[in-house]
Amino acid sequence: MAALPYWRLSSFYLFYFALLGSTAPFLALYFHHLGFSAARIGELVAIPMLMRCVAPNIWGWLGDYTGRRLAIVRVGALCTALTFSLIFFSKSYAWLAMVMALHAFFWHAVLPQFEVITLAHLNGQTARYSQIRLWGSIGFIITVVALGRLFQWLSLDIYPVALVAIMAGIFLSSLWVPNAQPVQSSRSAGGGFLQQLRSPGVLAFYACVGLMQLSHGPYYTFLTLHLEHLGYSRGLIGQLWAVGVVAEVLMFLAMSKILARFSVRRVLLASFLLAALRWVLLGAYAESVWVLLFAQVLHAATFGSFHAAAIHFVQRSFGARQQGQGQALYAALAGIGGALGALYAGYSWNALGATLTFSIASVAALAAAVIIATRMQEDRP
Repeated sequence: MAALPYWRLSSFYLFYFALLGSTAPFLALYFHHLGFSAARIGELVAIPMLMRCVAPNIWGWLGDYTGRRLAIVRVGALCTALTFSLIFFSKSYAWLAMVMALHAFFWHAVLPQFEVITLAHLNGQTARYSQIRLWGSIGFIITVVALGRLFQWLSLDIYPVALVAIMAGIFLSSLWVPNAQPVQSSRSAGGGFLQQLRSPGVLAFYACVGLMQLSHGPYYTFLTLHLEHLGYSRGLIGQLWAVGVVAEVLMFLAMSKILARFSVRRVLLASFLLAALRWVLLGAYAESVWVLLFAQVLHAATFGSFHAAAIHFVQRSFGARQQGQGQALYAALAGIGGALGALYAGYSWNALGATLTFSIASVAALAAAVIIATRMQEDRP
């Protein structure tokens, strides 16, 4: 317990998710500022998610094969900053598409391998994961509130500069982190990655990961534009994004007790059902600030409890030599779902409107709830 490098691990999560806090609410807004249509915005936002379908599996295999996970994290973080810096040379659609693909290839190498390092440092104390990961949520909150305020005063033209600065922070924080390797366990004797993937409930879980991220498509792609259209200021929008992540932080703080009391299956089921409710509220009732606040609080379920339970499930489902591939597949399926969500949202936003676009998201979350309820069997912890 005393040897756990808590602050070193936490600082990396803070910077990593500060980057997400600067892209999830504002990337589509920046592309809109550059004059792109909703369909083109959806495509540009989808490209990094599509890269997430491929890159983590390549890097995950390499991490498991070589064991040099921390080196992959550091190289990935450095190359993310370098390749994204190409955005300063041109703002054409083709060039931006290339920048989105290149930086995402390296960015998505980072987190799955770092999750394995974190869990190795925890050495069986998986419930403490949430206490470290919550600093990522704090980084998200700081960034989303600060940039929301900044963009009320200054032009969005400075947006790429802010992103590169945060990417540099990710790389520098990775240099501070000590390495750790997952220990062999009895689960490791259960065969290779594909054999463990065929264990009961594992494939159903991964299908639901994709559906959950698909349901987030309208949220991550168009929520800021949606709220601007309803008359909310950028500063308030940033604060509303932050409300969701504050709820996520509180959920992370409680997750060790929740997972000690409830099975992963029940936590995931509740997360999907609450996600279905949240998307309906955001699509149809976001003009009411009180409904909007409640919908943002539900981020505690749609991301907080879902992600913590998912990481817990992956860690328990794969042996030490397959941890990188298990985490990478989690990232890849999330990427496939997220890309499909961004694409359908981009094409349906103008054609069907916000209410129907979010309703499709709600149906996807409900489908995942049905799959979890009928196909996954999870023992109580």
